Amino acid sequence: MDELLRPASIIRTITGEKKPEVDFLRESRAQGRSSNAEPKPNAGHKPPTSLEDALEILRHEPDYDSLIAVLAFLFRHKPDGASFPSIKLPSPLSAQLVQVLVSQIVPNYWTLLLEDSHQTKDSGLRLLLYCLASSTGVNAALVRLSALIQEAKSEATARTKRPDLCINLGIILDLLCRLVQGDGWLLEAYRAATSSADGPARVKPRVQEIVTTFGNGRLISMAAEAEATAKANGSNKLIGDNWLADPSQYVEWLGRNIAKLVSSGMEPEQTKSVSGLFVKALHLGHPEKLIKQLLSELVLRPHCDAKDFKTLLGHLPQSEQRKVLFSVLKLFSVEHLDRLGRCDAASTPTIAAVAGALDGVLGKDENGRRHLVEWLTASSGAGLGDGVGIRRAVMAFMSQNKDDLVNVLEKSLSQFGDQLYIKHSPMLQQEAHAQILLLAAGYVHRLTPIKLSMLLRSSVWLNAISNRLAAPHTRARFLGMVVGEALSGLVDKGDKRLSFKMEETDQDEGKWYKGLTEVSDEIGPLQPLIDSRADVPRPKKREAPRKPVTRPAPQPPQTGFIIEELSDGGGPEEDDIVPYAKPDSDPEDSDDDATLVRRNKPKAPVYIRDLIKYLRDTDSYDHQKLALTTAPTLIRRKAGYGTEVSEHAEELASLLVGLSDKFETKNFDELRIQGMIAIVVAKPEKMGQWFAKTFFDGDYSISQRASVLVVLGLSARELAGLETSDYAAAASFPSKTLPERAERLYLGHSSTTQPSSSLKPLPPNALDNIATSLTSAFLAPLAATAADAATGPDILKLSTFTSRLTDDQTSSPSNPKVKYKSQPRAKPRLRAIPNNTAHLLSTSFFSPLIARFQAALHTAGSLSSRTGKTILFHPYLLALYLKTLALLLHAAGPSTLALPHMTAELWRLLLSTGVRAQAVGDLSVIQAVLFGYVALLDVNEDRMREVCVELGREVVEAVEWVAGVFGGLRGGDEGGEEERVKALAAAVLVRLREGVEKYRLLLIGDLIGFG
Repeated sequence: MDELLRPASIIRTITGEKKPEVDFLRESRAQGRSSNAEPKPNAGHKPPTSLEDALEILRHEPDYDSLIAVLAFLFRHKPDGASFPSIKLPSPLSAQLVQVLVSQIVPNYWTLLLEDSHQTKDSGLRLLLYCLASSTGVNAALVRLSALIQEAKSEATARTKRPDLCINLGIILDLLCRLVQGDGWLLEAYRAATSSADGPARVKPRVQEIVTTFGNGRLISMAAEAEATAKANGSNKLIGDNWLADPSQYVEWLGRNIAKLVSSGMEPEQTKSVSGLFVKALHLGHPEKLIKQLLSELVLRPHCDAKDFKTLLGHLPQSEQRKVLFSVLKLFSVEHLDRLGRCDAASTPTIAAVAGALDGVLGKDENGRRHLVEWLTASSGAGLGDGVGIRRAVMAFMSQNKDDLVNVLEKSLSQFGDQLYIKHSPMLQQEAHAQILLLAAGYVHRLTPIKLSMLLRSSVWLNAISNRLAAPHTRARFLGMVVGEALSGLVDKGDKRLSFKMEETDQDEGKWYKGLTEVSDEIGPLQPLIDSRADVPRPKKREAPRKPVTRPAPQPPQTGFIIEELSDGGGPEEDDIVPYAKPDSDPEDSDDDATLVRRNKPKAPVYIRDLIKYLRDTDSYDHQKLALTTAPTLIRRKAGYGTEVSEHAEELASLLVGLSDKFETKNFDELRIQGMIAIVVAKPEKMGQWFAKTFFDGDYSISQRASVLVVLGLSARELAGLETSDYAAAASFPSKTLPERAERLYLGHSSTTQPSSSLKPLPPNALDNIATSLTSAFLAPLAATAADAATGPDILKLSTFTSRLTDDQTSSPSNPKVKYKSQPRAKPRLRAIPNNTAHLLSTSFFSPLIARFQAALHTAGSLSSRTGKTILFHPYLLALYLKTLALLLHAAGPSTLALPHMTAELWRLLLSTGVRAQAVGDLSVIQAVLFGYVALLDVNEDRMREVCVELGREVVEAVEWVAGVFGGLRGGDEGGEEERVKALAAAVLVRLREGVEKYRLLLIGDLIGFG
């Protein structure tokens, strides 16, 4: 009977809880380790002597000790003259061994292998992973994972409810994630595939299999599908750290492996296959992260040689090489040069280091230099929106070849004076090309002065200056004058120098532009880039503390006795005695568990560095709440005192933009937006451009990008004096206000200063409410005129139509049924704004938004163009973007010197093909476009004649488009959205046709040939 009493299972108790990091690649590096370090099989089990014996043992359900003996044999067994075990070399027998290990051994022994990995260093798990660490092993795991997914999705499996499927899914997925860990995995797989003496006809398919397996994204899709299938069946706990399902982490891992593979001393001919893998990886998503990883590993590390990156780049197709090179320039600009601003003398080593990096990456490659010439002179190139540092670095690299410099100078000058370019290109783009022209002229003058002299005597130069001076835009004329004076100062002497004697050219900006001709950067060492990369602090992983639990105060026990306090009816003199108020109960102090009572509550931050510290602490509810509630007042209070805000403005803004509502804080979005508004109001010239750049370049969601637009619109109106923030009064220092008791004594309850507790949050549709009010003001006179033409004078009908219009257009944000009513009043005259504020809104808010939108549309060849265009043309985001531009134009007002330029930019943007295509069938985009015309017509009410002269063709085209919109809307639903949009289209059409009829003669030239 003893043979029948066998144990059904063996339970092993492991005391350690920490999950080990299995680095099986270390085994391959230690090829020559001593035999006593290898795992020894149990003496009671006969070890295999050949691969056939090992396969036979594995097929017949071996016990654990026999399995370890087989894995140890597979680890040691190498053919004669081979540097890798037999199981890693491609052969039919090794494929069968891998298949048995994945399909039979792993599901049965995985838990036991994980438990034993805590006790021994050379465990069975390490041996198993090493045996499967090849492209054959990865493909076998993928095939098994695909079969399990199909079984889990089948209808028969859904009826039977097999619990083992999800368990096996989790096991194979965990195996796959552990199997490909390590930065040298691809290098080991490549060496194993090419280690045999087979000819190229057999080696090439093996290498191509590695490229296909890891470059087509199958690992990502299979891992994500397996995780989704397991979660759909309610088995979330069976899935561990599934990093393969994250494309960002996978691309970074692939970048590190490609760098390790390229830097291993491969022959140039062998690098072609790696370049093919690089091309495939670029299309997996997150190409910037991939290129950044390769730059960090191959170029920006100490004692590394950039020739490896040069070799990798040289084998790419020309189109991919161009995209990668442009992305490299963008990364250098964002990571190292943009923070230098206008690049003073202290910035020269960093610029020289970037030029040195470009020299190491490209060298004397003609194709690469041709791509750089295109980047410098193309209509959408030259680092649009980036600082001047990247342009200086590229010009320093190009200065090694005189022919390239002359080519850049001639193309830049020809483009600078082109009339269509001056009229239609964004001003941000024209500024970048003007900087390129000045830098190129300085380099050419130092190398061949006669060439610059001949160029300034040509008709191209004379036409360029003439066209610039005749431009309708003030900024275009300023650039023409600056370039003319700077280049003439290089060639002409004495009285022959060109001088316009304008105040703008002699100010700081004009002097800075003219000083670009004297800039002479050189190619330097990469040490500044390496040092700046090493100074970046790495975030530390911290355990998230628990959110404080608030419990109600304990109630006293009911004893059955009632204690009643009797009053003795004190006299009137006792009324003057004011008793102390009872202290508020602290629910945290009344906690049952004394260990949970918190005595060290955080205090509100009083310095900007403390505010940043609180915002970074995303695991603390108290810090996040205190930072959000105090940020608007603290930033406004510190704006005019010291340099705290100016030094940390970008860091604060980036933290607030990317902050997520992890703890579901009350009024989270409103407080976050108010904090960003405070930053913009504190430093508008700098932060307006930063937020405009972040909207297009940042890796943010649609809601976060929408909040950036809301911040720009509201802060611009506050700067223009059209809106008043309650936080401005709350942020005033106590020295500027009376004490609270004195304020009540002298001012009573009608104090103009409100405490911070009375501040009201922003409604979620703040910009929409402002747009609605402006639309109502625009439509009111037209409604009154229509009523007068139909039934009588305005004095009898204005009140009725105004109240009806207000009822239709304006409603309470909290209750749409509650209508606001307003008294009839004449249209208020727009207040004239000081020129400095109008200039600020034009250059720091409006122009960057317009220029970057046009640049995003023109850069169709960029690596992230598809994602960028998808986000930009999202209906909600596009409508909000157009409304923001209209509000910025309205906030600048009619007294803006740059109003003609702003009007032309916005008018052409509303008529662009991309915007009108998105407006088809989408009422929100149509309404936003019509509101843009409302703002244009309202601000340009007194200069409609100039608009018809400058934008005659655009005005006629706008009339045709609005008429088509009006005719295509049915309306009829009183108070509905379509009815409101049709009424708005009618009003815009009436105003446009009034201008066309009044200035018909001016438009005759533009009407000829219009179709």
